[in-house]
Amino acid sequence: MLHGRRPLIAINGEMTPGESPGVALKNRYADAVLKAGGIPLVIAPVGGPADVRRLLERVDGLLLSGGDDFDTERLGLGPTHPAAKPVPTAKQDFDVELARAALEAGLPILGICYGMQLLALVEGGALHQHLPEDRPGCAPHSGGVVHPVELEAASRTRTLLEVERVDVVSRHHQAVREVGPRWRVAGRDPEGLIEAIERAEHPFAFGVQWHPELSAEGGPNDRLFRAFVFAAGVRSAQLRYPRAAPGLDPVAGATR
Repeated sequence: MLHGRRPLIAINGEMTPGESPGVALKNRYADAVLKAGGIPLVIAPVGGPADVRRLLERVDGLLLSGGDDFDTERLGLGPTHPAAKPVPTAKQDFDVELARAALEAGLPILGICYGMQLLALVEGGALHQHLPEDRPGCAPHSGGVVHPVELEAASRTRTLLEVERVDVVSRHHQAVREVGPRWRVAGRDPEGLIEAIERAEHPFAFGVQWHPELSAEGGPNDRLFRAFVFAAGVRSAQLRYPRAAPGLDPVAGATR
């Protein structure tokens, strides 16, 4: 890692219910970060905007993990589908603030499943609330089904994964329907469903609808995590040693 310092990667956790809510996270997310060369740090959904900004000042990257569904009514996106299982309100509000602040700060971000949807929604995207109802006749995407994703030829995502087509593990029933003007679609399934997004004019902001942390080691999804951690290391080096790391491209450097 650049200058010998392993990047610190914040990961948003799930909020456990009860009289005394807690934070939980599947170890697979932290394992993926660790294997890619980063130090994982699980964060609880507590605090306001100022607390979020202070947190992001102390980490080198943000992994937005998978989770349940969105309360779309609270987001101003219409009624929440009856089949949805919204995350707790406190978590959704915290995650929205977290994603917006991280994007504004230029922090390297990787969104997975719910995390990708979150990135799209906070900047003008729209959601399919329930598959296959919203796309009748489409192939299943829940329960860990494996299916291919075609990556756009000019996308940075394709550059990172170094493949045109990747088999992915899918565990969702909500999906991004469209992205806002700051984002571009980087990959789709064979039926056209959006599977990967990337943000223009940002050092490193990517979202994938699938679960790369569930794929077998040694494949293209490993490169996604390595590129993310590398980008976090580049940012850390540029902030700590600005004269030693001028002009480093986190995407180009990750593929060397």
